Amino acid sequence: MGGLTALGGVVVLVAMGGIAAIVALSTQGPDLESARISAPIVGIIGLVIGTFLLLLSLPSIVGGWGLLNYKSWSRPLMIVLSGLHLLHVPLGTALGVYGLWVLLNEQTRQLLDSGGALPPPVTYPMPQPGFRP
Repeated sequence: MGGLTALGGVVVLVAMGGIAAIVALSTQGPDLESARISAPIVGIIGLVIGTFLLLLSLPSIVGGWGLLNYKSWSRPLMIVLSGLHLLHVPLGTALGVYGLWVLLNEQTRQLLDSGGALPPPVTYPMPQPGFRP
């Protein structure tokens, strides 16, 4: 989800910067003064929105990096972020539910606490020969 938000921020930066450039370069004659005023405003609005989206995506990207590297601190961070992603219907809701399902699993906690080492498999005692249930 952080990657998608960051992508949205980059798209906003590029699109609004392009619009500001087109407005600044394409106007002539009597519209020149309004273009000088409006082009920087469009560019600043795009910069603010794009930067906001990039900053908003940063915790998810950092948490995802932590999960990929089996850092134990990433689990509580991503549990909170998965809960917040539930509000972004429909894709965020699906990713949030899946994230909570995985991160609240006991095996995930053990995996992240051990730094990536899988816990030993559970073995059950074999019945003795001649055993009848």
